[in-house]
Amino acid sequence: MAKRYWLMKSEPFKYGWNDLVAEKEGTWDGVRNHRAKNNLAAMKKGELAFFYHSREGLEIVGIAEISVDGIMDPTDPEQKWNAVKIVPVRKFDKPVTLKQVKADPRLTEMELVRLSRLSVSEVTKEEWDIVLEMEKA
Repeated sequence: MAKRYWLMKSEPFKYGWNDLVAEKEGTWDGVRNHRAKNNLAAMKKGELAFFYHSREGLEIVGIAEISVDGIMDPTDPEQKWNAVKIVPVRKFDKPVTLKQVKADPRLTEMELVRLSRLSVSEVTKEEWDIVLEMEKA
C-alpha cells in the first residue's frame, strides 16, 4: 500500500510547533469530527504530516511523522475517538501560508482549501510536493 500524507491543524496558543519540539513526541488527541477521526484511524507509523498553525498564523510551519498509530484518544472517557503520536521532523525555513495555498491553482482541490474546518486532512502526493516546492521558493 502506498504511503499517505496528512495535514494536522492546531491553534499555536493551545499546541504549536514549538510545543511538539519541546515534548519530542506529542499525542494528537481531542479531535471530535468524524471525518478527522477516520483520517486519524487511517494514519500509519512512518507517514508524514504537515503541521499547520490555525487561527494565528494560518500557515504550514513544519513536518511531523506519525510515531505511534491506532491508539484511543486519552482525553475521551468513552474511548470512541482515535489519536496518534507524532514527532517533529523539521521546521519549515519559510512557512507556507493559507493565502499562498489558496492562490495556487494546482491546490484548489486540497482538503485544506475545500474543507477548511477539518482539523486532520489527507494530502495527495502531488499536493505534498507542491507545498514543499512553495516552501523553497
